Amino acid sequence: MTIIIQLLVMALVIFSTLLVIGIPITFASPGQWEQSKNLIYTGAGIWTILVIITGVANSFVI
Repeated sequence: MTIIIQLLVMALVIFSTLLVIGIPITFASPGQWEQSKNLIYTGAGIWTILVIITGVANSFVI
């Protein structure tokens, strides 16, 4: 179970890094918000679900 937690946390860190880099670039690019809005919302949703899954899985570790 510990390996699963480590993989979930690693995925969360990598995905968070991608969002931290990608979202400001999208906001800074002219006209990119309309094209990338759904992608950003999907990324935020995936990140939220990943946080919840990591928290629930962590509650099973003693």
